Amino acid sequence: MSDGKTLAGTDGVSKASQLPPTWPKWASKLAELYFSGTTSMFVVHGNTFDYVRSAPDQWTGLADFLAGKLFGRWDLVIHYDLARGLRCAAGSDGERLRSMVEIAAKWLGDLRALPRDPTKGLAALDLLIQKNIMADEDKRLRCAILIDHAGYVAPSGDRLDLNEQTHLVTLLNWASSPYIKKLNMAFVLIDPRLSSIAERLANNPHIAAIEVPLPDAEERTAFLENRVKATGKEISTFSDYAVAELGKLPAGSGLTDLAGLVQRSLAGGRRLDRPYFRELKKRLIERQAQGMLEFVEPKWGIDTVVGHEAAKKRLIDDAELIKRGELDTVPMGYLFCGPVGTGKSFLATCLAGSVGTPAVVLKNFRSKYVGETEGNLERVLGVLRSMGPVVVIVDEADAMLGDRDQGGDSGVGARVFGMIASQMGDTAYRGRIIWMLLTARPDLLPIDLKRQGRAEVHIPLFYPVSDEELRSMIAVLAKKAGTAIADADIPQQIAHKGNLSGADIEGIVGRAYRASLLAGSRTITKEALAAALEGFMPSTQTLEREAQELAAIIECTDVEFLPPSKKERMDKLGGREKLQERLTAIKQILEQR
Repeated sequence: MSDGKTLAGTDGVSKASQLPPTWPKWASKLAELYFSGTTSMFVVHGNTFDYVRSAPDQWTGLADFLAGKLFGRWDLVIHYDLARGLRCAAGSDGERLRSMVEIAAKWLGDLRALPRDPTKGLAALDLLIQKNIMADEDKRLRCAILIDHAGYVAPSGDRLDLNEQTHLVTLLNWASSPYIKKLNMAFVLIDPRLSSIAERLANNPHIAAIEVPLPDAEERTAFLENRVKATGKEISTFSDYAVAELGKLPAGSGLTDLAGLVQRSLAGGRRLDRPYFRELKKRLIERQAQGMLEFVEPKWGIDTVVGHEAAKKRLIDDAELIKRGELDTVPMGYLFCGPVGTGKSFLATCLAGSVGTPAVVLKNFRSKYVGETEGNLERVLGVLRSMGPVVVIVDEADAMLGDRDQGGDSGVGARVFGMIASQMGDTAYRGRIIWMLLTARPDLLPIDLKRQGRAEVHIPLFYPVSDEELRSMIAVLAKKAGTAIADADIPQQIAHKGNLSGADIEGIVGRAYRASLLAGSRTITKEALAAALEGFMPSTQTLEREAQELAAIIECTDVEFLPPSKKERMDKLGGREKLQERLTAIKQILEQR
């Protein structure tokens, strides 16, 4: 028992700076806030199911770390969850556990006899707190209360029943009590998803939300060294990678994933070579993001892209700066816009290939269940923050990312938009998370995401208008399809010039390749290509396409990105203001159809 504020291990330290240097940074942050008297209640969220480093060569679960290390000198640590109710927690210290059980019995009775029901459990804890406040100073307990899966005790949402409201008010009373803050008492609510916990708790000024991030390269390396050592084998016997190299590679993975990686390699007898590791890395990242990120391995670089010379130069220069580590000079993100089929996805993937960083595609994270959408996005953003540098490709961005003013969904759309906008604008991740928003309708994308400091560089893409560019695209797309065509077999003049998108040309090449295969040739023949070009009928949706082209011109941030024909059209119509008027008129016509 003690009057001064103390925390941690065997030393009973009274400053955050006295914590062991191997402990995670989030634990230091918690200690700092506790010692400053700012708060005694914490919401710990994020990577809460992973191992936590508790000593130079020791890792344990989060609850055991809190009970056995962070509050390791305290008289009583009570751990609660819905499944097991109230119980004492002392990590791996059996003697301390027995002492705690005796103390708990004296102050609360036999914890095993108490119901697991959260209403009665919190009432019992409230009684303990009141007794502790009223006790003589020399008899007060140093007591920590850990509430696991806190989202089930104080869930988010506007329609809480009476019991849930009671839980919420009880927790808020503890957090705001000036009497509790003077004691050695702390409350830690644990849940992987901050969005699962009632907003009145998560956003309360008396409560600190602390994120447990995914491990960085240093943590992963230290953990792998320990695991490999425990196997009694040299890493070279089952891996092509040294420990230090292996620790750097699986960014976005948890320590439990790495333990499984080593175990699978040993138990399955399959060597950790490059093909196997790439397969595992893809699986680990997608699993960590629960299928809401798709890992993409770029096969091509920017030099593969035909046309768009000014845009390519800008992207190649940015890729070079990222490789050099000059991250302060590169954009937070890009907006690729233009009519459908102009190669926006291909260009974004090629940029990732030139930068040499992992690329992921953001998939649908929305859910019909209350709070699930925000929780999904929270998890995705956590994975992205741990992966950096990483390229994030968001296709159909206008539909995917929502709007601040979106209604009819109880505020979910606005909250999702706010989370994404906040992350996109966080300059601490400049050059580490590179956002690529792709859309044919940039006019529908909220201006908050398109401004400088978020998707800063707007690159418009258009259909090719010269025979030379079309011929080059045919040759490149044939190579992409796994075949080839002789330059002499590509017509000097291409039919439908100016009306063929990149997707159209790829389709034509595919048809020509199919016809060539049926004729017995592994390469595209002159006759097959000519027939495919002659038989192809381009899309006739001229108004929709014009709207998409106009929107792309209007959004362009650098005049050098505009082809001469588009500049000429803009000048002829009287500038961007006149283009905007024309776009508005077309949208009105399309809405009336």
